[in-house]
Amino acid sequence: MVITTDMLMDGTDFIVSEVGPRRAGRKAMAANLSDIAAMAAVPMAVVVSVALPHLATQGTDSPSTFAEQLYLGLRDVADAFGVPIVGGDTNSWASPLVISVTAFGEVTERGAVLRSGAKAGDWIFVTGPLGGSIRGHHLDFTPRVREALALHAAVELRAMCDISDGLAADLNHILEESNCGAVLVAEAIPVSADAVELSRTSGKSPLQHALGDGEDFELVFTVSASDGEKLLRTPPIAGLVKIGECVESGLWLEVAGIREPLAPTGWVHEL
Repeated sequence: MVITTDMLMDGTDFIVSEVGPRRAGRKAMAANLSDIAAMAAVPMAVVVSVALPHLATQGTDSPSTFAEQLYLGLRDVADAFGVPIVGGDTNSWASPLVISVTAFGEVTERGAVLRSGAKAGDWIFVTGPLGGSIRGHHLDFTPRVREALALHAAVELRAMCDISDGLAADLNHILEESNCGAVLVAEAIPVSADAVELSRTSGKSPLQHALGDGEDFELVFTVSASDGEKLLRTPPIAGLVKIGECVESGLWLEVAGIREPLAPTGWVHEL
């Protein structure tokens, strides 16, 4: 079994007055199933705890309508993957919405994919375009559960992580736990249309957004070179892109053939 828990808060992970409780609930469920996908497991069940705001003092929908829409958002994603909501807890308080989901998954015969198995010489892949998630993708993404299982069945996944903090940051989590390094090829990194659009006003390049925005919820993983060739030859899923290779140490970005250090930029969890 694998178990994950993630807490999402109004004002940090979404602004519920702008997106509504249904989309907030949807994101909370999807983010947790993405963590199950990151270990190539099958999601089995979830429990949900919520701290509902005292809506009567905020001039919004009735508490019952708010709670119902939140629940429907959670169910939208859970039902899409056949995952029952088996319990949890509900409270209310005079502060913004908080949602905590704990998800349980069952590993396949190959076992769980950890972050600690990458080796120098491995090829690095991602499952889709990156960057600009703030333009809506961070609320409406589909967790890559099916993609992870298809990849796990096709080849030996050495190490994997879902991209929530940012490509550079999350790849660095793998490198730290695997005690190796990586070189990313700038021209190979798939950049989303949202990253290109955001770059028009942000002062950052599309590539910088792809490397550091986070909440793409695609998967970044490593495989042996021979398995990498197999994936490119007969890809089991759409959107698969090789973006670099693992090396002995360091995190590097290669631009037009020139290698330079890459900072693991992305979301920083501060206490």
